[in-house]
Amino acid sequence: MSEIHPTAIVEKGAKLGKGCVVGPGAILGSEVELGEGCTVAARAVLEGRVVMGKKNRIGVGAVIGGEPQDMAFQGAKSGVIVGDGNVFREYVTVHRGTKEGTDTVIGNGCFLMVGAHVAHNCRLADGVVLVNGVMLAGYVEVEEKAFLGGAVVVHQFVRVGKLAMVRGQTRIGMDLPPYCMAVATNAVCGLNLVGIRRSGVGLEGRKALERVYEEFFFGGKNRVQALEAIRSGKDNKVKEVKEFCDFIEKTKRGICHGLRAGDLREEEN
Repeated sequence: MSEIHPTAIVEKGAKLGKGCVVGPGAILGSEVELGEGCTVAARAVLEGRVVMGKKNRIGVGAVIGGEPQDMAFQGAKSGVIVGDGNVFREYVTVHRGTKEGTDTVIGNGCFLMVGAHVAHNCRLADGVVLVNGVMLAGYVEVEEKAFLGGAVVVHQFVRVGKLAMVRGQTRIGMDLPPYCMAVATNAVCGLNLVGIRRSGVGLEGRKALERVYEEFFFGGKNRVQALEAIRSGKDNKVKEVKEFCDFIEKTKRGICHGLRAGDLREEEN
């Protein structure tokens, strides 16, 4: 049995799994489907086609499945698909897809903190963290275990790679490769070494990433030349290196440029 507060509105057609809790004043539309053990806090709104897995937590005032903020939206039937074990804190907003039959997709174990916004047709892989006030524009893709600091802004169609980390208040308008740290507008300054180590990447993988990072960003070659050098080098069979290269080869918006620590201090001044 699910526990639904008397002041909550659960429209006919909504499907709730076993053990769900719906708080005061919450609204669940007719196309909402919740897996077992989900919690919807006070005044949260789930509307449109929202399909969630198990044990998701939706905070006070969050809106999941709202209409996209897209001038091209013409009332198409679209949705939001969410996996298991995610946390949507207070006033998080996740908008559904723009075009007919499309979805905004969030994986498993993501943590979206207060006021984060995920626009239409975004795709978040497992374990992504969005700190307070992060804004993702439409069609952004964020890969596994990426961490975006407070008030980060990401332009539409940008990709953020696996285990990448973005410093708070940074603006990103170009693709950020896996394992890198973005610290200024469209700029990286080193690898997310703490996150890489905590994720279980061994010493061989970490050292290989350090070498290819140096080669790609500071080797004096253009993108194609740098990738050719890395692909033909001694680290080409390392899993993390292959992921780094594969990501870069698929870019459509270009890749963030590299900064040395000294260059970063000059930018900040």
